[in-house]
Amino acid sequence: MTSVNAAFGEVAAERRIASAPLSHVSIELGHLYMEDFEAGPDRLREQFRRVAPWAAAVRSGWQERVPGGRARVSTCFLVDDYFSRFSTPAELVPMVLEAAAEHDLTIDYLARESACAEWGGVEPARLVEERLVDDPPPDTNGSRPPVKETGWLCNGTRSPHPGAVQAMGRAQRWAPPVQNAKRGHSIFVDVELWDESGGRRTWSCPFLAAVWQLLRLGLLRSEGQVPLPPAPRPAGWPTGWDALPAVVQLRDQAPPFSAYTTLSVLSPRFLPVELAVRTILSQVAVDADVLRQVGTRSEGEGIRLEEELVDRISYVFG
Repeated sequence: MTSVNAAFGEVAAERRIASAPLSHVSIELGHLYMEDFEAGPDRLREQFRRVAPWAAAVRSGWQERVPGGRARVSTCFLVDDYFSRFSTPAELVPMVLEAAAEHDLTIDYLARESACAEWGGVEPARLVEERLVDDPPPDTNGSRPPVKETGWLCNGTRSPHPGAVQAMGRAQRWAPPVQNAKRGHSIFVDVELWDESGGRRTWSCPFLAAVWQLLRLGLLRSEGQVPLPPAPRPAGWPTGWDALPAVVQLRDQAPPFSAYTTLSVLSPRFLPVELAVRTILSQVAVDADVLRQVGTRSEGEGIRLEEELVDRISYVFG
């Protein structure tokens, strides 16, 4: 008889979750769209002029909060190369860096929005889609298709659709939408996450922005690995966006890209987008091991993190 030595172990015990280096706060200094670029350098200068006081205030606040004033504060800037391709890194990046420097701002990381959808064989948007959890309202009867089928996500009960009325049947009356966790009155939000045409999916701006926040919070993993690790600054800026890494580290000594918390300083036109982002993130189930990992590290530094993911995200609109 041949002896067999078998080893048994739990799959969970064999998981290896990479640890992402974390700053205390990640400050988004801007988000560049085609219309901003077309408006010229003055639009960028105005953006950074508004951002500078807020960035200084946040940095000062964290220095007071962290023992010894050793707060790790990183900055980032996002370029929309997903919905439209404009200019080139060779032309645009120096212009952004110069405009920031005029207001004593240093950008640590430059990121491409298209990488939130796909980069290097990794699809961060799909990673987030897989972790969407429907938030069914009370007395749900299952008639509403799940978000992964429709591409639409909401925070409550939609108004009923009248539909066809059977003979002798009673017509269904209109009813208002209702927010699940309302406080007095409802603020109902219904968000389109993607659409599809010719077999090709296009992710919505709010959904990619939600992915962006999760990347900045260091809460996404792809097979246990950080999906978009920052790459060193190239010797020269390429003439095509596809030749630029997803996230470029612009300074050798920059604090980590991801952080315990995030702050985004944005134009008021982003208000509806960020409301949608918070609605999406309230229905994302982040990997429990990753959450535990980040929580353990923050506790070790004496930093108390909010339980709710969206409460780790803050904004300045102006």
